[in-house]
Amino acid sequence: MKNTIFIFSLFIGTFLLQGQEMKLISKAEVLAKVSEKNTTIKISEEEFNASKADYRQTNSVFLPNITASHTGISTTNPLMAFGSKLNQEILTANDFNPALLNDPTTTRNFATKIEIQQPLINLDGFYQRKAAKSKMEAMSLKTARTQDYLVFEVEKAYMQLQLAYQGVSVLEKALEAANANKKMADNSYNQGFLQRADVLNVEIRVTEVKNQLQTAKSNVQNASNYLSFLMNDESYVVYKPTESLKVSNLTVDNKSVSENRADIKAMHLASKGYEAMNKADKMAFLPRLNAFGSYEMYDNKLFQGSANGYLIGAQLSWDLFQGSKRFGKAQKSKAEFEKSKLEYNQYVSKSNLELNKVKRQLVDAKNRLDLTDLAVQQSKESLRIRKNRFKEGLEKTSDLLIAETQFAQKQLEYYQTIYQYNFTQTYLEFLTKE
Repeated sequence: MKNTIFIFSLFIGTFLLQGQEMKLISKAEVLAKVSEKNTTIKISEEEFNASKADYRQTNSVFLPNITASHTGISTTNPLMAFGSKLNQEILTANDFNPALLNDPTTTRNFATKIEIQQPLINLDGFYQRKAAKSKMEAMSLKTARTQDYLVFEVEKAYMQLQLAYQGVSVLEKALEAANANKKMADNSYNQGFLQRADVLNVEIRVTEVKNQLQTAKSNVQNASNYLSFLMNDESYVVYKPTESLKVSNLTVDNKSVSENRADIKAMHLASKGYEAMNKADKMAFLPRLNAFGSYEMYDNKLFQGSANGYLIGAQLSWDLFQGSKRFGKAQKSKAEFEKSKLEYNQYVSKSNLELNKVKRQLVDAKNRLDLTDLAVQQSKESLRIRKNRFKEGLEKTSDLLIAETQFAQKQLEYYQTIYQYNFTQTYLEFLTKE
């Protein structure tokens, strides 16, 4: 009953895999689609746009602030009534009558006013603008590094897809060999050369390979789905790489972590931004110089302006003391600046540590590649000898099954080592990319 359920599940899984649309795809196609449609890249670009908008806000350090208003009032307040008539230029000698001054009639006033405020010297604003610019440039570099990371991620995902297909290929051949062994075992059993237990061992091996093959096909689907995710493609077809997994040899000699790497430069710029903010907080202790002006029109009727006047001037303001608030703010920005310098040095040091680790991993992967290649050849020859001896009745069934299992395992290990070797080279390139 269990075997029947398993075979049915295997059939359904194979049917679903074959029933899905399969599409050939090259690495270049994946890279192009990821560059165009990947959500992570779009998020990074919007973060840059937000920092760019923050920087544009600092144009207020140089550009004027212009406002316009139209205000209407009705008042019996002595001062407001007298001032309104004065602005409207309608005062008469009778308006100086003490009785009217003290108890005026209802007076209406409509004022149209255009005001301009022009910053002249705001040193703290200049450094705030510099800090915003550093942040914007850092976000631009972060976007570039995000794109580099997505290229690295595509390389890894594409290799995983290649590895998954190699696994399917190895296990399909192993299944063919297992079925052939089962056929030989059945013939030998019918001729009285094998016991039923030996035939059952062969059948168990066939079942094991089928189970492994189904898992390998699921790995193909998983790798395909991840590529679809990277490309922001919701169709989730089953992809097949146009080239198989092969050993790649990149130039990795004399590679080092460069300070021109996008993420490292971004951290350096972020530190510069904190430094500029600290200087801005210090400059807040200095006075500010601003010019201002206004043009005003008055009337006792709505949207009229029979009387007008202007006002221009300059203001030098100096906040002498704000309850030690500015001292605390300057101390905080100083601490943040010092922290950013430490984080930068730590990040560079950690990157160098990771690079040295990856270089050692690459040497280890190269050694494993040579050893696993040799192991594949040895296990292949061992299987050939045991299979010939089994045909002549000179080899145990269990020994043949062990040799067959070992050959399949060594093949899978070899392709896994190729993947690890290629991936380590790709990661090394990513770490040293400028």
